[in-house]
Amino acid sequence: MASAQQQLTELFRQLTAGDQLTLLAFAEFLAGRSSPGAVTVTREPVVIPEPEPIERQAGESVVGALKRLAKTYPMLDKTAMLGATSDLVASAIMQGADPVGVIDQLENIFREHYEKLKSGDHE
Repeated sequence: MASAQQQLTELFRQLTAGDQLTLLAFAEFLAGRSSPGAVTVTREPVVIPEPEPIERQAGESVVGALKRLAKTYPMLDKTAMLGATSDLVASAIMQGADPVGVIDQLENIFREHYEKLKSGDHE
């Protein structure tokens, strides 16, 4: 049992804040299902860290901006943004879209996902 708890703890630490909330909700559901009324879980609210602002460099590439934003918003689940971000990167590389405009859009995507995480909307 101890090794299962250790494994669960390690996996929990690797999750984003939103995924940690999902895992806690699922664990509460399972605990309540097996013994109704027997488990009352009091959990502390998850504190979502503030972004770590990194200034945009002059002449920054789209890929460089993506790396900067990933460091600025380490709490976000990057796979949730993959569709939108990959489309923008592709438009910059394949279609020659204006890099500054693409970077502005990437910053907006990251900011919007952060605001959703802060508001509790993890979908």
